Amino acid sequence: MKTIRDVMRPSFLFRLVPAASVSEAVRLMTDNNVGIVAIVEGDALVGVLSERDVVQRVVARGLDPRATAVADVMTSEVVLGDENEDCRLAMVKMDHANIRHLPVMRDGRVVSMLSVRDLMRAELVEAGVELEFLKQYLYQG
Repeated sequence: MKTIRDVMRPSFLFRLVPAASVSEAVRLMTDNNVGIVAIVEGDALVGVLSERDVVQRVVARGLDPRATAVADVMTSEVVLGDENEDCRLAMVKMDHANIRHLPVMRDGRVVSMLSVRDLMRAELVEAGVELEFLKQYLYQG
């Protein structure tokens, strides 16, 4: 099976500092068509802010996104993946934590954000290769 490094999009990561407003985070997500941003202090990942966080912790509570700091509503206990891990382990981690994005680490630094969509694409490619192999085997003569 493939590793996370094989399927992740290198440097596919959008970052903000904890003091940024939720409004800034939403704009960054919207401008880049992503559902999550990494919250960093220097090189250290201190949390993530997802669309789900915005809906449940800002909108549902009636908070003002312009006046609410990301640090106040971000997820700070983050499930992580290492770029050398097997993709199946990433799937298990994401399933158990009920998350759609997994920050990818290399040498203690976040380098990318793996999505369920990335894993799905890798699975579909692999299934297509297997299907082609079976067709060739069955219809080789």
